Amino acid sequence: MKSGKGEGKGKDFKEAAGFAAGGGFVGAGIAAMVGNMGLAGGFGAIAVGATPVVGAGVIVGIAAYGIKKLFE
Repeated sequence: MKSGKGEGKGKDFKEAAGFAAGGGFVGAGIAAMVGNMGLAGGFGAIAVGATPVVGAGVIVGIAAYGIKKLFE
């Protein structure tokens, strides 16, 4: 139980940061496994590097943390 002294906030932050870091690692792994990617369409084609894939992994990790907290 929380004692009301803010102890739960630090634990929650560390847990959320762990989920974000885990998502980033998964995103980096996917980017490394897939390699260079690109998007093609009527506008032409653009390259997609690892940075947006890692960023998407972080977002998915934070979303997973939110879903976990929803069910607690």
